[in-house]
Amino acid sequence: MIRVVIADDHPVVRAGVRALLEAEPDIEVVGDAATPDEAVALAADISPELVLMDLQFGERAAGAEATRRVRALPAPPYVLVLTNYDTDGDILGAVEAGASGYLLKDAPPHELLAGVRAAAAGQSALAPAIAGRLLARLREPRISLSAREIEVLRLVARGASNADVAARLHITDATVKSHLAHIFSKLGVSSRTAAVSAARALGVLR
Repeated sequence: MIRVVIADDHPVVRAGVRALLEAEPDIEVVGDAATPDEAVALAADISPELVLMDLQFGERAAGAEATRRVRALPAPPYVLVLTNYDTDGDILGAVEAGASGYLLKDAPPHELLAGVRAAAAGQSALAPAIAGRLLARLREPRISLSAREIEVLRLVARGASNADVAARLHITDATVKSHLAHIFSKLGVSSRTAAVSAARALGVLR
């Protein structure tokens, strides 16, 4: 039996996914969470085989960090991301955080069920479009920002100052400046605004 926790801030999504999964004889939904903290707590308490994780909770893009925390547990369940977002930054952040798979919410039911079974077995479960994107990145090396650089740039895009970014990510101002210097160099720009614009044009930021 595959025991699953569903983490999504939309009750209708949780109910719909629960109904789909519970119709299967080999899958049991053992909990659902409306926040990243609830997801981590349930994963620790229940020890399911799999956590289905959204990336966006309200205004917070906190799913990748929650994935990292779940995978750091003593007996970590696998994590399958189920989200609406498919930018390179989202995908890279989730995979680097330890997600076994990445599916989009418009996936057909059979694809979601196959993904749940694959991820719970420790296999990779990627939506075809996502797999294609990752393969393209490997075959055609492009400008590649690290997950942390993308986090910094995402906050900058929201208008955060260096001090704000440092506080949010628990790093020093000097580290923020270093990340920005690397970002500017990789993107071939000289300002925060130009970096955000370039990252959006490349599909790195939403």
